[in-house]
Amino acid sequence: MRSMPLTFCAAAVVAATLVPAPAALADSDPGSAQGKGRTSLTMTPSSLAPGGEADLRLEGCKGREATGASDAFVSEARFSPAADGGLFAEARISSDASPGDYDIRVDCKDGKGAGAAGTVTVVDRGRATPLAPVAAGGGGTALFAGRDARQEGPGTVHAVIGLALAAVAAVSVAFRSARRRRRPATD
Repeated sequence: MRSMPLTFCAAAVVAATLVPAPAALADSDPGSAQGKGRTSLTMTPSSLAPGGEADLRLEGCKGREATGASDAFVSEARFSPAADGGLFAEARISSDASPGDYDIRVDCKDGKGAGAAGTVTVVDRGRATPLAPVAAGGGGTALFAGRDARQEGPGTVHAVIGLALAAVAAVSVAFRSARRRRRPATD
């Protein structure tokens, strides 16, 4: 029974290992203001399905801000300083992006016109479907949704037990009341 999920997990690990997914690397324009420092853009992962989110990292930009744009992105990516140096941004792929390669252009806000370019690959992964039916919603009532509600109510056995408990409670209240009446009043 448990071998099927294990098989799917093993297949996913093998596929992730064998499918080439290098990070998108790009170098700056050769005519940048400083020849010794090159600006590079790294995007992880470099191929995404529509709606996916990627991390962008920019190295070599002398300013503290940069912007990145692509036809595949939902909106412009705004870079800000990362804790370990360089600049960092997140970009979301548009949910209606068609499969293919899209250019990324990043401009540093350092006053020197430095920038970088790269490519993002949008892949068609199809619709995600669950491997097994999901018992969700209704706070756990999904398990009972297929059953007939008329068969689930209390039956004769429940009614007899309820009447017996009510009779015991009534008898104990009657005895207690009778005991209190028999006691002599002590003032």
